[in-house]
Amino acid sequence: MANFYINPNNVVHELPKNNQPKFFMFGVPSYTNLGDQAISLAERKYIEAEFPDYQYIEIVEEDDDAAIPVVKQCITKQDIVAFTGGGNMGNLYLNHERARRKVFSTFTDNLTISFPQSIHFEDNEAGLYEQKLSQEAYQKNPNLVLVARDAQSYHRMQTTFNNKVIFTPDMVLYMKSVNWKFNRNGALFVLRHDSEKVVKKSTIDNIKDILGNERPVKRVDTVLDEPQKITPVTREALFDSELELFSHQEIIITDRWHAMVFSVLTGTPCLLFGNSYGKGKHAYIDWLEHINWVSYTDEEDTERIKQQINAVMEAKTHTYDLIPDFKQLHDLITHKR
Repeated sequence: MANFYINPNNVVHELPKNNQPKFFMFGVPSYTNLGDQAISLAERKYIEAEFPDYQYIEIVEEDDDAAIPVVKQCITKQDIVAFTGGGNMGNLYLNHERARRKVFSTFTDNLTISFPQSIHFEDNEAGLYEQKLSQEAYQKNPNLVLVARDAQSYHRMQTTFNNKVIFTPDMVLYMKSVNWKFNRNGALFVLRHDSEKVVKKSTIDNIKDILGNERPVKRVDTVLDEPQKITPVTREALFDSELELFSHQEIIITDRWHAMVFSVLTGTPCLLFGNSYGKGKHAYIDWLEHINWVSYTDEEDTERIKQQINAVMEAKTHTYDLIPDFKQLHDLITHKR
């Protein structure tokens, strides 16, 4: 199945004139957060593998507005509309939320899927105002199904919206694990620089002391400085490079949910700290608590952190299979056909 990466100026010319059902994925990121890029890559691989009869068509986020009328002109009843998953449903990232509202309230006659998301509307005047706008937009679409990627978000979506809500893991957990058998050396700190950051500098400094001076320590983020932009054409190579980086490490210390996911995929010991509203913590408890070489902590006590680090570094890798956990999403799309 061909994968189409479109913009509104040439979408009509790129879409072949056939009767093949289309799967339109809106909101595909071009920014350099590798976690969100990995989600979009996994979404494409999921549809290609599980539903090869669909022609998968990606619409990059900056083209969303202009592409809506183009897609509306050519869409048929057999087609599915979707909006990419992530951790940005709510009022913290309003550019994404506004785009979601437009897509959901436009394609009201087609099955519309909000791929696995975490949700957070702040409990203040601004958050409640934006929540009301989202409620009004989502409510216009009787065929909209929201997919939550953690139990906290599942319950929040159910109590916030009247739409159907289902529950699956983050899409990156659909990806196949890798075992490149590299010699591991060093510790990688993968830490936020944004408004979700809550880990104290003193805690990070204490962890560096725990790890000692005998191994190299490097600090990065899953948001890249270079390149300036990532496309559906370039993202897989960057994703593979990130997995290779993780595969060389003895330990990952992070407050990024997808850094833990990359650790799972590469069999790399990892300790995850929280963000401002708990999306990593809850997703870990829901899907990854049984995986021995990764762990979550809210600890600030140095000795207890040391015990957790030692435990994940000493843990043996083992097989795991999260594919059955995508059953609700699979059934949703299957029953559309």
